[in-house]
Amino acid sequence: MSTFQAPKGTYDLIPPDSATFLAVREAISAPLKRAGYGYVETPGFETVELFSRGVGESTDIVSKEMYTLTTKGGTTLALRPEGTASVLRAALQNNLHKLGNLPVKLWYSGSYYRYERPQAGRYRHFSQVGAEAIGTEDPVLDAELIILAVDAYRTLGLQNFRVLLNSLGDKECRPVYRAALQEFLGGLDLDEDTVRRAEINPLRVLDDKRDAVQKQLTGAPMLRDYLCEACKEYHEQVRELLTAAGVAFEDDPKLVRGLDYYTRTTFEFVHGGLGSQSAVGGGGRYDGLSEMIGGPALPSVGWALGVDRTVLALKAEGIELELPATTDVFAVPLGEEARRTLFGTVTELRRAGIATDFAFGGKGLKNAMKSANRADARFAIVAGERDLAEGVVQLKDMRSGEQTAVALDALVATLQEKLA
Repeated sequence: MSTFQAPKGTYDLIPPDSATFLAVREAISAPLKRAGYGYVETPGFETVELFSRGVGESTDIVSKEMYTLTTKGGTTLALRPEGTASVLRAALQNNLHKLGNLPVKLWYSGSYYRYERPQAGRYRHFSQVGAEAIGTEDPVLDAELIILAVDAYRTLGLQNFRVLLNSLGDKECRPVYRAALQEFLGGLDLDEDTVRRAEINPLRVLDDKRDAVQKQLTGAPMLRDYLCEACKEYHEQVRELLTAAGVAFEDDPKLVRGLDYYTRTTFEFVHGGLGSQSAVGGGGRYDGLSEMIGGPALPSVGWALGVDRTVLALKAEGIELELPATTDVFAVPLGEEARRTLFGTVTELRRAGIATDFAFGGKGLKNAMKSANRADARFAIVAGERDLAEGVVQLKDMRSGEQTAVALDALVATLQEKLA
């Protein structure tokens, strides 16, 4: 056993489970690609200020959960705790918003890092697929992103997820609500940290999961009662578009999400089979984030879906994805001449698009066939000196056990036909 182990709160993604993670990533990204979202990849670390400005000093992510480091040159960096700020920074730095085709539609996939108490469904290193539509204020865009996420989950076969929806207002109406909420919170018995959070961003208190806080929030003013007419109309259009697309949702007036940059539309995807960590993803509109990090006004909307959480949701529903075979054909050479010849055949089969593996290490027939079974190969190719002298190989159907001689120069075509 190795002396070293993965750090606490992290995990290794290894076969065969890794195939499910890859399939989930592909299922989530497939609708985005069809909708014109291009792939973006950002560094695993950024300057701390990018997140403290954009995500918010009052958030748990910035104040408690961010991994930071100081370079030899004295620059303070942070492992990225979320994707939106990084993607928007990349779009601004590379002037994607100046190319004349707004919104800039981007999707991404990667690892993110937060110092949290490890538990089922919550890790210090986790994987997400996300999407951002940058530079356009349009309720159709908000609806599009929610629909694309729902379609991805439906493609995976998930049934027991729900969409929670809310509006957080804008710079016109939210200050009025903020003042009313702060007045209400001022009359509660809150701890020092929560009082400080209420002073910086009182909406964050609504997101507090502790029972002692939630019990005191009964009767708290609701943002929906303070929305201006423009925000009400915007939100109603999003609701109507989702309904027309057959997307069921639940209005959740307490939904604020955990990031300071959200405005207007905010949403969350939750699954009943995950216990207390029920959120599998979420997002919303962030019209002021670009200006927060030094860019021009670029109203935007996006989401991130947890790959880890989605895999747990699949397990909770007992869903096993149909995964492509890792090995269609397993080649078993008997003797040195067959070893050289069949290795060339393996290369030819792979170039023809057939997943093929090889009995490495000079294994005998019995052990090589055990390897073919463990690889779950559909067919095995067996060849010795006599077979090669006759220009054939023995093709064995691993399911039926039937074995036939096939001309070596016809093998690729034969296997393509049988595997079609």
